[in-house]
Amino acid sequence: MTALVADKEGDLDRATLVLRLVLAAVFLVHGYQKVFVYGFSGVTSSFTHMGVPMPGFFAPMICVLELGGGVALLLGAFTRIVAVLLACDMLGAIIFVHAKAGFPAPKGIELVIGNLGMLVAIAFLGAGAYSVDAMMARRRALVP
Repeated sequence: MTALVADKEGDLDRATLVLRLVLAAVFLVHGYQKVFVYGFSGVTSSFTHMGVPMPGFFAPMICVLELGGGVALLLGAFTRIVAVLLACDMLGAIIFVHAKAGFPAPKGIELVIGNLGMLVAIAFLGAGAYSVDAMMARRRALVP
């Protein structure tokens, strides 16, 4: 039993890494698609059609946030800030797009609320030991 509990910190770091990598994959794919497949104008048009407020303002921001946020989560850089911003993105997606379809996937909130929950967890936990954030914290600790 002690072996299962002895490495709690390491387990938390590994679990955080798994959450970050899963979310990074989701946001890299969606961000890439928005930026390089649909483009800002295509996403703006989609946001307009879906009733997202101020689509000309929010579409480019969301495109860059999802692609850049995916990279940041992958590296574990600026993790808490990125997680909060992406959580706001998911909250907006729930309110303005998915809620009207109910809960079940593919069009409901089911998958988006899962992303939201994981992002909130990462915002509370931070990046964990296997991250740029942790490397920078160790470096700052060495500087007198």
